[in-house]
Amino acid sequence: MKEGIHPNYREVLFVDLSNGFKFVTRSCVPTKETGTTDDGRELPLFKLDTSSESHPFYTGQQKSVDNMGGRVEKFRNRFGKTALSK
Repeated sequence: MKEGIHPNYREVLFVDLSNGFKFVTRSCVPTKETGTTDDGRELPLFKLDTSSESHPFYTGQQKSVDNMGGRVEKFRNRFGKTALSK
């Protein structure tokens, strides 16, 4: 392999800041901090705002727009007829 052209691909500790969930995977992401895994390894640390452990889509807490108290139907009833009548 040619020297100096490849990214720094290594194991990185990712931490979800919303709930503290940690996972290790290989990545090229640039980091300035280090963190300790549960098994005691010192790895580069990357902080996430959300992960699959906290995102509403993956946790099943996402609300559908169609099920929000009939808001879509109310909008269509109020403004849908105006667009059709023109």
